[in-house]
Amino acid sequence: MENNIKFLRRSQEFDISQEELAYAVGVTRQRIIQVESGEIPSAVLMLKISYFFNKDPREIWSGNLVVSTLRELRDKRTLKLNVE
Repeated sequence: MENNIKFLRRSQEFDISQEELAYAVGVTRQRIIQVESGEIPSAVLMLKISYFFNKDPREIWSGNLVVSTLRELRDKRTLKLNVE
């Protein structure tokens, strides 16, 4: 899945390494490499990266991916609340 993480990370505004981004969002550098290479992140990681760059997730990933991933997260939380 295409995303703009590498572009944002290397931009003049941020200019940070994969390792620095990984530390900031609480994952490994390897996970950042995977996401930059097109692997779909979890909804939580998607939101953490978006928050870090102060962007709407749809500005980083395809809008359809964002909607479906966030719906999945919402459904899991709803299911968990109903079980408890």
